[in-house]
Amino acid sequence: QVQLVESGGGLVQAGDSLRLSCAASGRTFSDYAMGWFRQAPGKEREFVAAISWGGNTTYYADSVKGRFGVSRDNAKNTVYLQMNSLKPEDTAVYYCAADTTFLGGDYDYAYWGQGTQVTVSS
Repeated sequence: QVQLVESGGGLVQAGDSLRLSCAASGRTFSDYAMGWFRQAPGKEREFVAAISWGGNTTYYADSVKGRFGVSRDNAKNTVYLQMNSLKPEDTAVYYCAADTTFLGGDYDYAYWGQGTQVTVSS
């Protein structure tokens, strides 16, 4: 089992930045590719970003490309999502996810965190 705990969400204004963190425990962190997803009220879950086991390969949704950056620190068992130039449409609960398989974009990861709320006011 892998336990994932997200943090760093909050209420910000449009144009601001936030950095989300996801701390993993339970298994060898570097064995897992990591993903970030989000879900806004009344909408389906949306893929945001993914990063490979060693961090050499990343994928982004078109909606966040150029504004968000995903990174990981395997020594700290943590993956990050740096969010810049935030927009009201980025408002959602953000989830991190882990899987031993790395397929890039949107797929059903094996392990999920509980999520952290990000609210962007206009």
